[in-house]
Amino acid sequence: MLRNQLRTPLTTFIRKTIPQSISLQSLEETIKNQPNFSTPSPCTFNTNAQTRVSRNPQIHLIWSSEFRGKSSGFCSSASSTTCCWNCKSQGPFLICQSCGSIQPVDHSVDYFNIFGLDRKFDIEVGSLEGKYKDWQKKLHPDLVHTKSEEEREYAAEQSARVIDAYTTLRKPLSRAIYIMRLEGVEVDEEQTVSEPELLGEIMEIREAVEDANDSQALNQIQSQMDEKLSHWYDSFANAFQSKEYDDAIKSIQRMTYYQRVKEETVKKL
Repeated sequence: MLRNQLRTPLTTFIRKTIPQSISLQSLEETIKNQPNFSTPSPCTFNTNAQTRVSRNPQIHLIWSSEFRGKSSGFCSSASSTTCCWNCKSQGPFLICQSCGSIQPVDHSVDYFNIFGLDRKFDIEVGSLEGKYKDWQKKLHPDLVHTKSEEEREYAAEQSARVIDAYTTLRKPLSRAIYIMRLEGVEVDEEQTVSEPELLGEIMEIREAVEDANDSQALNQIQSQMDEKLSHWYDSFANAFQSKEYDDAIKSIQRMTYYQRVKEETVKKL
């Protein structure tokens, strides 16, 4: 019964989108045998992507490279890829590559995605600024005044999110907290550490900051904090990579203390 219900729409769609050398019967059989099959809604797009995912997340239609550049296919809400609101192209990201329309914010796109980075703690911070400026040239509300009111609103939201992404990722401490959140682990920055040794060390350092009367003494304290921060950056990176999240949180807590001391020295300089 299922085969009879699906034969007409499937064959109509298949004849329009694949070369005749492919066996329609074999492709229909493959699709028919998938569990919980349901017919996805088509949307028109231009793309070079090799994989389309139907609305049923259990079904993946894999298309070989000879089908690239076709003008029809599926745009799925089950996938992280969405359709452009204007031209229906697949995977528009912040700005549609096909029609140039600015897109509404998609929160499935994380801060690392925005800058084309792998989700990891150790990143090349120097590469962030260039990409950040490129995005702002395309998204800053002052530069898209010719767009519709709707797109200007999208631009304002996207621009603000890019700023937040840049601010978060360029600083190791905020980057560590954010990447933990992406893993579903919330970190309380204000949580008090109960280790007497660490608390005693921090109190001594802060007293040294208060007693410092010249820039040389403050710079020396800053240098010490940089060394400690570097150590705990490495400790966090290793713990995060190993998914030892308790140790990762411990590293963040120490990074927080030493970062605050460093900020106090900056205020006195």
